[in-house]
Amino acid sequence: MFVEGALAGETVEASVVREKPKFDQARATRILEASSGRRAPPCPYYESCGGCVIQHADARTQVAAKQRWLEDCLERIGKVRPESLLAPIYGEEWGYRRRARLSVRYVEKKGAAMVGFRERRSTFVVDMQACMVLPVQVSALIPGLRELIGRLSIRDRLPQIEVAVGERVTVLVFRHLLPLSDADASLLRRFAEDHAIQAWLQPRGPESAAPFHPLDAPPLDYDLPEFGVRLAFQPTDFTQVNHAVNRLLVSRAVRLLDPQPGERIGDMFCGLGNFSLPLAARGAQVIGLEGSKTLVERARANALANGLTAQFEAADLFAPHLAPWGAFDKLLIDPPREGAIELVKALPPNWPRRIVYVSCDAATLARDAGVLVNTQGFRLAAAGVVNMFPHTAHVESIALFERD
Repeated sequence: MFVEGALAGETVEASVVREKPKFDQARATRILEASSGRRAPPCPYYESCGGCVIQHADARTQVAAKQRWLEDCLERIGKVRPESLLAPIYGEEWGYRRRARLSVRYVEKKGAAMVGFRERRSTFVVDMQACMVLPVQVSALIPGLRELIGRLSIRDRLPQIEVAVGERVTVLVFRHLLPLSDADASLLRRFAEDHAIQAWLQPRGPESAAPFHPLDAPPLDYDLPEFGVRLAFQPTDFTQVNHAVNRLLVSRAVRLLDPQPGERIGDMFCGLGNFSLPLAARGAQVIGLEGSKTLVERARANALANGLTAQFEAADLFAPHLAPWGAFDKLLIDPPREGAIELVKALPPNWPRRIVYVSCDAATLARDAGVLVNTQGFRLAAAGVVNMFPHTAHVESIALFERD
């Protein structure tokens, strides 16, 4: 039985909300004996918002639970245990979310627009005026966004706003299902100027997103100061939502991989170069492979802008054909939630000798770890969690595999 609202070691009263063949889901209705890690959730929207469901646990308790989940997945799914556990990577609990997708809904009965995250177990949008996990300047925009959308002619045809915060600019991407009127466009320009943001419009899919106002805003980018690298990105590109923790994650990944000048290192699922360019800055010969041609072009541009030499190529890593790229001394693997099962199965017996695997899903990491350890001759030297998304159940992790 999985009990929402309860912590390990507590005694609670709970009501079952869903029965399944192998487990039940329940919700705590009363806490009889509380954990020492329990705290009063500081967010006024905690009870209704589906964004941060474990605020009732303090930071240490949250990370300990994530670490237990990672270890459990590795042992239960992959039949492996790490030789050592890495110290968890922490960051700030509040104001960390530099990327977000805000839902929008105009409620005719209330005569008002709702802007924020969805309610738990519902498609309704929380009636919120602020959000504690967004940067302060973004959270402060919510009341103004509600007012703006309520005045638009297409207020019931604007389902979401994408938020992207860079070092020098904040971008809001307005997804609209109907064209803006001239009056709408005027209102949006004024909002952008009054709140010092750049507005983008997205009439169709992510590829249709384009700057609207002002057109001379600085580009979106983020820094990795330890490596002297700055990476530019577009607001609809994939980037880590927590820039501060991403810096710590990149630093740890590079230390674990230990790139040496001249070594051939493959960065699998390289994106726009988040790991590739720091590895190249250490003198390694880096080849980044990525399924998205758009991100490959972005990575090439980032290498050029940073004065670094790295090769980036488009490749289907879910049906990998690695021979054209030659042998790699080491690999960095950072796949999406689906993991990298076909890639790890395709590795030859003589290379690489070291892999750093960054995962956003403990279950698929565990599955792939089982293949690497039980059939590919690696040992799981170390693993640990990264608290990329405080107050959520999302488990980001990093693992080191080595061949003797």
